[in-house]
Amino acid sequence: MKYLLDTHLLLWAAAGTLPRSAKKYFAEGHELYYSPASIWEVVIKRSLGRSDFQIDPKAFHEGLRAAGYIELPVTGSHALAVSALPPIHKDPFDRMLLAQADSERIYLVTTDGNLAKYPSRVILV
Repeated sequence: MKYLLDTHLLLWAAAGTLPRSAKKYFAEGHELYYSPASIWEVVIKRSLGRSDFQIDPKAFHEGLRAAGYIELPVTGSHALAVSALPPIHKDPFDRMLLAQADSERIYLVTTDGNLAKYPSRVILV
């Protein structure tokens, strides 16, 4: 299976603190994707002093690549797909992840209950 992982899951995986309910999605044989939007989110929220985003963005990105995660580039089509999403969730980073997952027909794995309210390919853990 192909899974796009939300930013918090990627951060928790990097810290070794994944919720038990998420671990099966990280099992061998799955294609695990991350979005540059997650890197951007870490950069922005770290600069704002958010305590849950204190990882070094460069080290975070390098760690994702070293761990074998696949980068899912953000395209113009993904950006346009955001406009079709109902305004259930306000976070622009999460909206981009959802648009990417929908556009690429892969599952977005998240811990965010607001994302799970969308009639999309979202797996809530």
